[in-house]
Amino acid sequence: MTVPETASGYAAQSRSSHLDVRRAIDMLCVGLAMTLLSPVFVIVALVIWLESGRPILFSQLRLGQHGEPFRMYKFRKFWPNCGNDGSPLTLVSDERMTTVGRLLAATKLDELPQLWNVLRGDMSLVGPRPESLSFSDCYRDGFERVLEHKPGVFGPCQVLFRHESRLYPTDAPAADFYREVLFPAKARIDLAYFPRRTLASDFGWIARAAHVIAVECWTALRRKHRSK
Repeated sequence: MTVPETASGYAAQSRSSHLDVRRAIDMLCVGLAMTLLSPVFVIVALVIWLESGRPILFSQLRLGQHGEPFRMYKFRKFWPNCGNDGSPLTLVSDERMTTVGRLLAATKLDELPQLWNVLRGDMSLVGPRPESLSFSDCYRDGFERVLEHKPGVFGPCQVLFRHESRLYPTDAPAADFYREVLFPAKARIDLAYFPRRTLASDFGWIARAAHVIAVECWTALRRKHRSK
């Protein structure tokens, strides 16, 4: 075996071991999170059911690693009669959203069922945001390299674009704005981060996301209390 072949073999073995460690950390963290957050799951499911009935969950096909589609789960924040024929984007004052759904969207609690996707191996705790199949055409001109990484619940774009619905202009089609402006911006951030990521930096983004969610939840609860 030549020196380059030996080096390549060691590199592949190192990458495999690194992925095994990430997977083990994902499983450990998700198992702990689902145990601690089980009361939150029950409360969210109950308030959705009380306001608008079933189904409790919303599922949609998303693009996974290497472009393989998978079914991603969220708590439903739209009215149950909306179907899947509307816009793939959620905008400010979206008429499809329930009262509970607006609270879930503001606090990001609608994302909790994606922990199940992490357990299944469809997603990782940290990774690029999985795109709707409606925007599969955006992965070109180098942006397809984002698909080399397993999508995640947390990540730089999930934090930096947490108020994405507020960014859409009122004088242009939202889908066009997403394709031409927001998607390229997010893809460049992902391509700058994920090839150089470390476990420490991943935990840093999880911590930032947890802090943001805690602040958003506290703000939403205070606003709701003041409106009474």
